[in-house]
Amino acid sequence: MSQARNHGVDHRPVRPFRDRVAGAGASARRRAVAQLAVGTPVLPVLVVALVVSVDLAGGAGMIWLPLLAAGPALAATTNGPRGVLCVGSLAAALGVALGIRDGVPGRELIVVLSALVAVTLASGLASALRGRRERVLAAVRSVAETAQHALLRPVPSTVGPFQVAVRYSAAAAEARIGGDLYALIPTPHGVRLIVGDVRGKGLPAVGTAALVLGVFREAAHDEADLLAVVDRIERSLARNLGHDDFVTAVVAGYPRAGHLEVVNCGHNPPLLVSASGGISTVEPAHPAPPLGLRALTGHTPGLQVLPFADGDQLLLYTDGVTEARDGGRAFYPLAEGLRRHVSHEPSHTLGALHDELLAHVGGRLHDDAALLLIRKPAGRLTGAEADAAAPGAGVLAPVSEAKCCP
Repeated sequence: MSQARNHGVDHRPVRPFRDRVAGAGASARRRAVAQLAVGTPVLPVLVVALVVSVDLAGGAGMIWLPLLAAGPALAATTNGPRGVLCVGSLAAALGVALGIRDGVPGRELIVVLSALVAVTLASGLASALRGRRERVLAAVRSVAETAQHALLRPVPSTVGPFQVAVRYSAAAAEARIGGDLYALIPTPHGVRLIVGDVRGKGLPAVGTAALVLGVFREAAHDEADLLAVVDRIERSLARNLGHDDFVTAVVAGYPRAGHLEVVNCGHNPPLLVSASGGISTVEPAHPAPPLGLRALTGHTPGLQVLPFADGDQLLLYTDGVTEARDGGRAFYPLAEGLRRHVSHEPSHTLGALHDELLAHVGGRLHDDAALLLIRKPAGRLTGAEADAAAPGAGVLAPVSEAKCCP
């Protein structure tokens, strides 16, 4: 058996193997040519070719030769040092040829070539520094994206009994992270969520947002009472924030079938969309200060319990949405936009709203903007909801009517 196998190997045809080797070599050459084509400074070479063509057509000599330096200077903005040196070498060689052809005096030609070499070297250095800055910026963006995923964890499309969608845009597009915050988590006490806005911008705002979300995620699991969750966040901020710092937030929970708890701490009122399509603003019955300022006012937030039936939706957002202005300084009408785009798919609704918001401001937001939409589809009950909906499961809290938006 072993000899037969060896015999078969010894008599394999050689030509197909050579063809495979040749094919692999051709493929490698094609990849190398493709990579070279990608890195070729096409526009700078065209500029050099244009200068050469004008000189050949006019025969002006010294008038056009200095313009060859535009080639390596332009290459520094689009290519690496190697591309700059290649364009500079090409320009120098063509400059010598044109100078000899046009009878340019040797001293003048040396001056032009010296200037061309100096521009090439300076452009190569500028290109190297630009590439280094781009690599540093790419690393910073990568770190920012990682921090954002750790801070604002991705929300699945379904959480407990809800369909969920989130849209978030940071005003600092280069960093892709800001001071707005959101979280939605299932807990033993039902699904709980928070949407908030930290005063200020930059790293201090990001640190405060991380603090709020960390306390919320712990307290949401530990505390049966939603107001106790808010109190834990308040106490933590009181210990860690400055006198002028605060966080506006809406904290909500779904403890039992058909009922939604809402606590508003100085934040924009959520929008409630009924199954029939009506939209109302959930104004707080007892206005409360933002988180971190309770000690200055003495006011405590109140708990609102709203009816939340199958097909109902709740939209929470930050002021970066409602305070976004167009060219005429008009605010974005969120309630009207929601009425136009509301659907049975929260992701489609927020996608249309987000696109319309960007079109309203001309493509660039000037403040962080967050949108979170939940929808209770028909016929979806968790085990906890089924127990809560059973007869004698408990006395329901009084329902606070939501005021209609203008």
